Amino acid sequence: MQYRLAPLFCRPWALNGITPRLIESHYETNYGGAVRQLNLLTEELEALDPSTVPAESVSRLKRDQSAALNSTLLHELYFASLGGDGRAVPEAMAAALTRDFGSVDRWRREFMALAEALAGGSGWVLLTWVPRDGRLINQSAVDHGQSIAGGIPILALDMYEHAYHIDFGSNAKAYVAAFMRNIAWSEVQGRYEDAVKVAPPRPLEQKEFADVPAISVEDVQAMIDNGTPVQIIDARPRHYTTRSHEIMEGAVWRDPERLDEWIGEISKQQPVVTYCVYGFHIGCQTAIALRKAGYDARYMAGGHYAWKAAGGKVRLLEE
Repeated sequence: MQYRLAPLFCRPWALNGITPRLIESHYETNYGGAVRQLNLLTEELEALDPSTVPAESVSRLKRDQSAALNSTLLHELYFASLGGDGRAVPEAMAAALTRDFGSVDRWRREFMALAEALAGGSGWVLLTWVPRDGRLINQSAVDHGQSIAGGIPILALDMYEHAYHIDFGSNAKAYVAAFMRNIAWSEVQGRYEDAVKVAPPRPLEQKEFADVPAISVEDVQAMIDNGTPVQIIDARPRHYTTRSHEIMEGAVWRDPERLDEWIGEISKQQPVVTYCVYGFHIGCQTAIALRKAGYDARYMAGGHYAWKAAGGKVRLLEE
């Protein structure tokens, strides 16, 4: 399978005390790198035969894949956590924090203490809902080696020695075989049916552009790779392109404020993909204008930085 890149959730220019440059670098290099690494590891795992490859090699690849997947999921949660007024806790959220921590202030002090303890090191601090106990907890996660963020296990095999030594001694292989024979699949299925009712993270929703079709960076790349005719319009504002040195390979830059001057250069016989910096307003508005004029246009979700984060090719921007 291929893991797809999520468009940048927050609006970098609207953040208080955090520059767009920091967000751009974080999203493109760290998050994009995690997704690309995850796909490479997944591809390598899918190509091997577990019955012929040494168990240590399979285990190493799975550890690396889990770390890359956790990095991917946690980065998506991080970007989705930004963009509001952190001082204004909604009433319902404040009530939940007070219920589980004693007060919003106590939650905040504990959360910050965990963050300060990681200073100079690595890891994550998370506010986590635990379905088993029906409560919120603060959690430190060292590096990316914790269990999959948001995962709800439905089957578990304890491989600590205490789980099998009395019956099997050091013969772990026999223990695993016995476990496999004793799986209560009806119970596993019951947990599965419960788990699938848990909603996934809410996707980015732009209600003002709900009627405008979007296309992912992966689907745009597939069109290019398959030789599908497509017209790609870089509609980033001029004030942004004047300080940028790159443009998506295969795209042409057009000033979105002068659409009437260049719209006649586009063919109505081929689909059009427009994009802006992050995939919010300008790319959507350009696609709307083109569709009103009779073009088969859609906007690329995530924009320029999603393309770069997915490892898409770029070239030098020359106006």
